[in-house]
Amino acid sequence: MASANLRQELDCSICLNIYTDPVNLRCGHNFCRVCIDRVLDTQGGSGGYSCPQCREEFQDRPVLQRNITLRNIVETFRSTQLEEGRTGIFCTYCIHSPVPAVKSCLLCEASLCDNHLRVHSKSPEHVLTDPTTSMENRKCSIHRKLLEYYCTEDSACICVSCSLAGEHRGHKVETLDEASEKKKQKLRNVLQKLITEREETEKRVQSLQDRRRKVQEKSASLTERVTALFIELRRHLDDLEKRVRRNISSQEERISLSDLIHQLEIKKEDLSRKMEDIEELCNMTDPLTVLQESDTGDLCDTEEGDNEDRERHDRLLHDGGDLDVSGISHTLLTGLSDMINGGYVYFYIQEASDILLDVNTAYNNLQISDDMKTASWSDIKQNHPKTLERFQRWPQVLSSQRFSSGRHYWEVDVSESEHYSVGMCYPSIERGGVEQAGIGYNMKSWGLWRGRGVCYLFHDNKPISISPNLSSNRVRIYVDYEAGQLSFYDLCDPIRHLHTFTTTFTEPLHVGLCVLKGLINLSGGVRRPVK
Repeated sequence: MASANLRQELDCSICLNIYTDPVNLRCGHNFCRVCIDRVLDTQGGSGGYSCPQCREEFQDRPVLQRNITLRNIVETFRSTQLEEGRTGIFCTYCIHSPVPAVKSCLLCEASLCDNHLRVHSKSPEHVLTDPTTSMENRKCSIHRKLLEYYCTEDSACICVSCSLAGEHRGHKVETLDEASEKKKQKLRNVLQKLITEREETEKRVQSLQDRRRKVQEKSASLTERVTALFIELRRHLDDLEKRVRRNISSQEERISLSDLIHQLEIKKEDLSRKMEDIEELCNMTDPLTVLQESDTGDLCDTEEGDNEDRERHDRLLHDGGDLDVSGISHTLLTGLSDMINGGYVYFYIQEASDILLDVNTAYNNLQISDDMKTASWSDIKQNHPKTLERFQRWPQVLSSQRFSSGRHYWEVDVSESEHYSVGMCYPSIERGGVEQAGIGYNMKSWGLWRGRGVCYLFHDNKPISISPNLSSNRVRIYVDYEAGQLSFYDLCDPIRHLHTFTTTFTEPLHVGLCVLKGLINLSGGVRRPVK
């Protein structure tokens, strides 16, 4: 009741509806802005203006003042009524105040509150539903009867007349509830598929986000290591520059020729003095004086001294009078080579790789881990099927990947093995029971062997001893396919270059492992440094 009284206080006296953008006149009465503007427009030709409610007159058209307080009350009332009514549908018969509807009658096409529902007809043709505003859509447009059936052939909702005498006569029909339930079941199946697909999509999104985070973390770590690398390279380059400069300066001091230049300057002055004495004698007119002049022998005796000075000059000029450019170049190139062989160029690349072992090539006593990264010796035969690819004599295994171009490296952890071989092989390496099938024992493989406390590098069965022995448990193999270079490193601190084989590769290369005791783990990976 209180709600109804408040509703009446919020009605505009012109349109009899709840205020919309309420404004007031000087007399204090409120109206909708649109309503009062329309009234004042009609009064403009009569020579005066007045309030439609109290008839107070105004000589000029009154200025409309927005009633903010009333507007806020109206908005609050509307939101409260909508919340109470939930659906926002109000009783059709409660014309003085918006009372929420609880049911709608499809026959009457009206919505009913609790009070009007009590007195509403209970006859079967009056079909009651939840409050709705689309009652017209619930009737047949032809027969104006309620839609109660569903034609499965035409996929249309129909009334009873349509099914008995209309265009749907003889068609298979279902009640709306039956058809609705079937459609709901289809939708539920679709929904389940969509839920499953969304879950899979969420997993993919999550995996990509995880991958992106790892890439960002690796990128940050790699950037940090690259920065440290170039700082270290600049320091080594500065040291090398200082060493080469000192070499040049020391050579310049050693062959400065200052002593010879000083001696020649003294000789030049002596020659000038003799020339003046001779010219003076030649200018004398008295023969007796010229002949009796002493020291003329010294003036004429210059040939022997000139020959000695000339020989010394030529010897210093050609044999010792220039910088040792070859020696300086050697110092420079040796320093740069030491930096490269010291591992600085590849210092920053230390991520795990995609190199996997090919179990189809593994010797029968080699056990390959599930992640295809580790090969270990087993006293129990693994019952691998005998194939042409499998090694029959040597406990060896090759990688499934092959490299036929570019620059690559890989690393192994040999801490768990006392007798092993690591290297690279052509795919045409012998797999049968011959002794030459071992890594490094033929022309088709290169390997680092370790056993009984000694280490050798092998190719074509020719050993290259390593001294001193390995000082770490990690080995790196680096290959530059186009350059035909295969290098081995001991990953100690600092990294130690062991040896570089130089050849022309004629086949793709596979990673090769031989395990005679213990296990070997692939801990590094394929990398292609930016060219």
